[in-house]
Amino acid sequence: MKFGIIRERKNPPDRRTPLTPSLCADFRSRFPDHQVVVESSPDRIFSNETYQQQGIPISTDLSDCDVLLGVKEVPVDYLIPHKTYLFFSHTIKAQPYNRHLLQTILEKNIRLIDYECLAYPNDGGRILGFGYWAGVVGAYNGLLTWGKKYGQFELKPAYKCANYDELRSELSRIQAQLPPIRIGLTGTGRVATGALDILNHLHIQQLNPEELKDAQPASAVFVNFRNEDIYTRTDDPAAPWDVHHFYHHHENYTSQFQPYLNRIDLLINGFYWEPTLPALFAKEDTAKPNFAIKVIADITCDVEGSVPITLRATYPHDPTFGWNPATQAECEPYQPNTIDVMAVTVLPVELPADSSQEFGQSLLDEVIPLLIKGDQNEIIQRATITENGHLTSNYQYLKDFVKGD
Repeated sequence: MKFGIIRERKNPPDRRTPLTPSLCADFRSRFPDHQVVVESSPDRIFSNETYQQQGIPISTDLSDCDVLLGVKEVPVDYLIPHKTYLFFSHTIKAQPYNRHLLQTILEKNIRLIDYECLAYPNDGGRILGFGYWAGVVGAYNGLLTWGKKYGQFELKPAYKCANYDELRSELSRIQAQLPPIRIGLTGTGRVATGALDILNHLHIQQLNPEELKDAQPASAVFVNFRNEDIYTRTDDPAAPWDVHHFYHHHENYTSQFQPYLNRIDLLINGFYWEPTLPALFAKEDTAKPNFAIKVIADITCDVEGSVPITLRATYPHDPTFGWNPATQAECEPYQPNTIDVMAVTVLPVELPADSSQEFGQSLLDEVIPLLIKGDQNEIIQRATITENGHLTSNYQYLKDFVKGD
């Protein structure tokens, strides 16, 4: 079997790769009867030469490959018919902007395996993802935005840091300049884990939600809000927290985040949200005199979702926009009375070498063996959206979406 690492062609350029040069070399040693080739790219964080130094061939034509590995969506003009592709397709929620992509994949008889759908059979947890690095960069960008807004410290943009080590050095440099701000972090998954590593690197004291209500800190503090801290049941308020019930009955929950809106200065939003869940607050809440939040790092970046003033996604070179509570509209950021929102939608792109290494290691350890040796527990099959020109059984719900209905 021949594997090809495709060039990322989305704009703005994505510098990540599914397999780094060292991981490609590891692939060859683990699977000597199979091949890997890399498509030439001017944007990838690892140059063509670094792959060649590991003995990995570079090509401009991957048409003889069996399996093609990417990161983001492939522009339809570059899809090769009758191949197996693995990438994040962003189609499983019937995202309208990728309807044509899914239609073309079906027309070209492509087998599409979506990274987002690769899950462990025991608990359904995702095998692959860049969430940790989204959390790292998102928390860092939140602090960068705060420092820029109030002129208290300066941080180099994450995308200008060579790697995670340099990013942490930047944080260590400004640690003594941190003001006594109150930080709220939502979530407990991979995203929140990355954000927690940033806050812990700065030795910021962690409080529980109740402690935050009365806190008058002399130094920076943070609270990590779990789902059970944010939502309460309306049908049975006295019932103990049941995560299974929560995920299957969103309609029975309401937000109890209101008491914290006057206790948080910087909000780092890193929890999974769906439209069936209430938002953390309402737009009109921002106009109330006791609304304390001045900077929001919305890592989840659900437009007008859990953070209703996330009006649009942003990108690394222009990451922040302002929200004017008085006019209830977008404005220029970094003004005295604005709430500044960092809503970069491609945060892991800012640390492409580190994020590619971690993602690729999991891909090589847990997914590629299933493609080569056999699909144990049907992990690959459950993540296969299209095959033989048709939607697979798990994704028949996308039929009307494909038709344009």
